[in-house]
Amino acid sequence: MPSALLLDLYELTMAQSYFAHKKQTFATFDLFVRELPLNRSYLIACGLEDILSYIKTLRFSVKDLEYLKGIKVFSSDFIAYLSRFRFKGDIWAMPEGTVFFANEPVIRVTGSIIEAQIIESFLLNTVNLQAMIASKASRVVLAAKGRPVYDFSFRRAHGHEAGIKVPRSAFIAGFEGTSCVEAGKLYGIPVTGTMAHSYVMSFKHELDSFLAYSVTFPDRTILLVDTYDTRKGIENAVRIGLFLKGIKRRLVGIRLDSGDIVSLSKFARKALDKAGLDHVKIFASGNLDEFRIKELIDSGALIDSFGVGTHMGTSVDAPSLDVIYKISEVTDEHGDFLPTMKLSKGKVTYPGRKQVFRVKDSRGRFAKDIVALEKEKIKGKPLLVKVVEKGRIIYKQPSLEAIRTFTRKNLSGFTGRLKEKSPAYNYPVLISRKLKELRRKLSAELAKRQ
Repeated sequence: MPSALLLDLYELTMAQSYFAHKKQTFATFDLFVRELPLNRSYLIACGLEDILSYIKTLRFSVKDLEYLKGIKVFSSDFIAYLSRFRFKGDIWAMPEGTVFFANEPVIRVTGSIIEAQIIESFLLNTVNLQAMIASKASRVVLAAKGRPVYDFSFRRAHGHEAGIKVPRSAFIAGFEGTSCVEAGKLYGIPVTGTMAHSYVMSFKHELDSFLAYSVTFPDRTILLVDTYDTRKGIENAVRIGLFLKGIKRRLVGIRLDSGDIVSLSKFARKALDKAGLDHVKIFASGNLDEFRIKELIDSGALIDSFGVGTHMGTSVDAPSLDVIYKISEVTDEHGDFLPTMKLSKGKVTYPGRKQVFRVKDSRGRFAKDIVALEKEKIKGKPLLVKVVEKGRIIYKQPSLEAIRTFTRKNLSGFTGRLKEKSPAYNYPVLISRKLKELRRKLSAELAKRQ
């Protein structure tokens, strides 16, 4: 259960001031990405399961309250309020696996301004990591062109929690499994693994290490062949493959982790096939990402599947999202919701309670998105669905496999240009006429009022 103190201090200092001056005020906040990162033409919504779990269990424990008393920032009546704190608002969100774009609300929160403010940091943190990874992993899957891809990122992830969330996000995006055993246990993701160079080096001869491993795991052996001399390692793997074949077992595969993968994969495929081991798969790993995988495939590498670690698990070329959480409406002294917006140069936001509509063309493909006011009549599918009502979770969480299938189908509805490795295509995201007009009028009114 996430701690209620997983938030920034200013969420609580603002909350105390709200408690003193705006206790009965309600507001709506939008969570969205301001700009797409480098090399991204789309993003994939991810992290909703953790957000709903957080909302359901959000409580300030006795120890939390003791700590907050100890830092001598907060009043006793506010501490008493926190002891009874529950989120009682409404949340709308895009289901996990939904493709989304810049300036589209991915999550919309309406409730007490104190409650909506307190949950801000957790929502931002969760979406930043998981949507970032799911989007990167999706690009890797597309680059592999149907070849299985596996997550090998745990040892390079930014902390153990990220090491568990990355495999889930990658699996949603289309990865076939993970090396992280805990992620396998928590989420039911298939676990996979081979051996390390240290295993091979712990034996006097490479062939001895291969033989020992194959005897231990006669039905799931994948041999790492590049510890010393890769071509000799491949030849030793062939010998083990023939040994297993002789005892009615099968060598599953070999793994190439360094060197000229293209030529080595061709050498390996020829050697394996010549020995009657055409069933043995060739895996590749070692600093792979969508760009390197595309390069290998385009160069004719005979690789059956890929293990991807650091570059995916840290989204190395785009390691963060410009994800923000901004107020879009607030109640007045009569309890009526009034639209509001930010006017900062280069950071102007859109006011009011909004919905995102996805519009198809005559061929049934996604043609454009329209960000509009919630009650506008727009011909298109609304992407935000209600997941929390008056603090109660009303969304039925799909299985991980169902989310994965939804992600694949969602992506298939877009043109191929959206999925290119170095995108030059900007999917149309339009602002409705009424929302534009509201923004124009409110901008002038706010500027005059200030």
